[in-house]
Amino acid sequence: MTATISRSPTLEDRLLPSPPTSSPLRLSLAPVGPAPALLDGAWWPRSRDLGAELPILTAVLDPLWGRITRVTVNPTHWPVIPRKVPVAGHVVNVGWFLPEQDPHELLLLSYHVGRWNLLVVPPETSPVQAAWLMAAASDPRGTSTASRLMEEAAGLRTVAETDLAVAAVWDSEGGHEARDPSVRPGIRTVTAEGGDPVAER
Repeated sequence: MTATISRSPTLEDRLLPSPPTSSPLRLSLAPVGPAPALLDGAWWPRSRDLGAELPILTAVLDPLWGRITRVTVNPTHWPVIPRKVPVAGHVVNVGWFLPEQDPHELLLLSYHVGRWNLLVVPPETSPVQAAWLMAAASDPRGTSTASRLMEEAAGLRTVAETDLAVAAVWDSEGGHEARDPSVRPGIRTVTAEGGDPVAER
């Protein structure tokens, strides 16, 4: 199978090999730059099962960032946090921090190489909202934290839902027909006393 990786805010996909899995990895990485943003990208897992999801993620990141040796999460959104997760050729140690770590962030450490912070897009997120989040988290000029991006996405969703509700009311009250230039009000023709037709609106 393949792993879909985006390295730019436009979500251009790049395919890299990954271990056998039923679906491709959903990962968007910021381009490497001199001034790193708060986030290094976003990961959209298909579940909240770290034991199942981390091997797929690290298999793609190991060749890019160096062997991932440790991962930390905030337990708010992870029902089970295993202490160790076996991945291809090694074991990843998993830890958690409740107050210190953003609940929507995954921290990855590579021994002697560095650390990276990924926004974790909730598995149940709609594709449109997930695309926005992954693009925003991969923007090298980004200054928002993971939680701030989630708040912004929720605000955008609320605005979109409100716009749809207003449009539905508008349509139900005849607004749609009034906006449609192909629909014109009917014109009734009456006959004047002299027999000439006269248009009456």
